[in-house]
Amino acid sequence: MRSQSASRQWNKQMGKYDFLKSGTDVRGIAVEYQGKAVELTDEAVYDIAAAFVAFVAKKTAKKAEQLVITVGHDSRISADRISAAVLKAVKNCGAKALFFGLASTPAMFMSTLELGADGAIQITASHHPFFRNGLKFFTGQGGAEGSDIVEILGAADQKAYDDSLCGSVENYDFMPRYCEILREQIKKEVGATDYEHPLAGKKIIVDAGNGVGGFYASEVLAPLGADVSGSQFLEPDGMFPNHIPNPENEEAMRSICAATLREHADLGIIFDTDVDRGGAVDANGEELNKNNLLAIAAYIAAKGERGKTIVTDSITSDGFKEFIEKEMGCHHHRFVRGYKNVINEAIRLNEEGIDTPLAGETAGHIAFRENYFLDDGAYLITKIVIEMMLLDREGKTLNSIIAGMRQPQEAEELRMDILEPDFKAYGTRVIKSLEAYAAAHEGWILATDSREGVRVNFADADADGWFVLRLSVHDPVLPLNIESNVAGGVKVIARRIYEALKGFERLEMSAFKPYLS
Repeated sequence: MRSQSASRQWNKQMGKYDFLKSGTDVRGIAVEYQGKAVELTDEAVYDIAAAFVAFVAKKTAKKAEQLVITVGHDSRISADRISAAVLKAVKNCGAKALFFGLASTPAMFMSTLELGADGAIQITASHHPFFRNGLKFFTGQGGAEGSDIVEILGAADQKAYDDSLCGSVENYDFMPRYCEILREQIKKEVGATDYEHPLAGKKIIVDAGNGVGGFYASEVLAPLGADVSGSQFLEPDGMFPNHIPNPENEEAMRSICAATLREHADLGIIFDTDVDRGGAVDANGEELNKNNLLAIAAYIAAKGERGKTIVTDSITSDGFKEFIEKEMGCHHHRFVRGYKNVINEAIRLNEEGIDTPLAGETAGHIAFRENYFLDDGAYLITKIVIEMMLLDREGKTLNSIIAGMRQPQEAEELRMDILEPDFKAYGTRVIKSLEAYAAAHEGWILATDSREGVRVNFADADADGWFVLRLSVHDPVLPLNIESNVAGGVKVIARRIYEALKGFERLEMSAFKPYLS
């Protein structure tokens, strides 16, 4: 038994679990794969879950025996093993565990509001490969912060929890209630003559990528009258045999675009594994993704009112900024990439009295103020479905919203691996060097609203575009996003950047090869 004194000090040194921190989540290898050892062992999961119980008790000023902790998981093959370790830890620490089984990440947060749960644990690694898994943590105030994860992992390393108690575990099917909330919202906001079937006559197909999101077709859309036949990969399968469940993945988007055309659907929908992100496809098989998706969400969130502020990550396009500021009459506020970063910035702005109804990333994490600033892919798609139905009455489509938004001629993302062990320091050095290079070279225009890394604009006819170089939130990588308004402009910009960076020997730059010929 690992009973610990409640007064034991939490470790502030580097601990054995610190490497599992991934931004505001815990992630690691959960299944032995190609010689890679399991990192999320039963012991590690137990310690971290138990430390979370202690963390919630501290935050709520309750005894562990008074706590209710909800637990759910996505479709990964390691879910059963990790769930067992989590439930054992919660029970041994004296709390009551409500086990949802297969559930979306946003539903786990909603359980803190709907059921009054003190905390929630979702077992997921989002879009990562099948052999990885992780833990996401929630309280009624929202998802865990990066500093919270540091505290929880420190307590886990020191076993700073009391697991000599005896709580309980109860199976609880929460997803029907979560789906009911979404259905009721569609019925209320569409306000159709046939109130119970507002989607009658529309064909909407869903691609769940064998993750959790199949419920949206069968439990949200179909009961409201939508034809969901032709939806694909709805069955949970933790090996993800068809494509990566990720709206940013090219193969995944090609698949849902083709299916939307094949099925003559009015709308195609795609979710990531745990449904905190979503993407869409119009009736012509064209993606409503990244900047376009953010623009539609911003339009919906602003509700036709001018002067509001929209927070996005740093890599949104110039065309998007023009759309927000000139067409919508609102303010665009770029911020540091990372969904918690943009969400926290939007919350901060609201607290300062700045009307900010939306925060989002081009990756598909989009959070509405009216939905507790929760990055919920199913809620986002619900708002899009509602807007589609309202526009349909006017003979318009979702594309009519963004018809005036300037689109780039070309756009690419290149990723450079950092081969230095201290990758953050090395990556920062690369960025600072490129910033100094830009300042010293004519035609390189440093952006005034660059919130992270370095953003440079080019106004000359050969390039006519911009790039952002930044450090990855999670990995030893420097992502480089380039957009140009002229054909061949990305190649011109990429070659200029290569010339500026080619002296960095610990930077893997093979991604530039196609642009150097």
